[in-house]
Amino acid sequence: MRSVWKGHIRFSLVTIPIQVFSAVEKKNNISFKQLHNEDNSRIGYKKVCKSCDKEVPYGDIVKGYEYEPDQYVVIKPEELANIKLKSTRAIDIEAFVDIDEVHPTRFEAIYFVGPNGEIAQKTFALFSNVLKKTKKAGIGRIILRDKEDVVLITPHEDALIMYKLRFPYEVRDVKDVPDIGSAEVNESEMKLAETLVESLSTTFDKVDFEDRYKDALMELVNSKIEGKEIVSISDGEEEKPVVDIMSALKASIDAAKKKSA
Repeated sequence: MRSVWKGHIRFSLVTIPIQVFSAVEKKNNISFKQLHNEDNSRIGYKKVCKSCDKEVPYGDIVKGYEYEPDQYVVIKPEELANIKLKSTRAIDIEAFVDIDEVHPTRFEAIYFVGPNGEIAQKTFALFSNVLKKTKKAGIGRIILRDKEDVVLITPHEDALIMYKLRFPYEVRDVKDVPDIGSAEVNESEMKLAETLVESLSTTFDKVDFEDRYKDALMELVNSKIEGKEIVSISDGEEEKPVVDIMSALKASIDAAKKKSA
């Protein structure tokens, strides 16, 4: 595993050399290339000016911010360079918080963090253990790819997990979701719903996380490679609207019991 960043965690006068690794595996993702359907050649893209309809060389392209419709301020590369924050190669812990206080909508990218070298192991273990004992998470800032991000650091087994956090302005207000409200719930319906939830409850490690779409996609790809005819398979089931909630809940409970038997 190759690190994406090396530096230090600093809290007060304690400095811990660390390495940061991406926690997400992407090499198994299935991706497609765009091809010309006549000869299966790769499709290329040209940057064309919408005004003069001419292809524009990369060196003639500048960045513009649209502050009003079709009104732009041009930002030069040297101007952008002037506002880039200089990396200190350190994550300065600014505060410790309870992990439960951080809403899931704030989490973005996820990274693993480990000590950088044998000499860092003791202070790294100290930091990890104190987070476990206090049940706290550290909040700090890191500069990745010339951009400063706020991160949250939590203990995970013998390592740490670092979450890149979204800024508050990046998260929409849930109140803007249409048709939400406080509809009345019948008590008997609630009890049946609770029974259904209980009958379907399990531990997270027992949940089936098989990527069925990826499996079906690879089956399609392999069939095409082998020159087989592709046949569409349908389960024939059509989703029906729920009319009677009580009947639906009772039927769901019976089905859950049969499945677990």
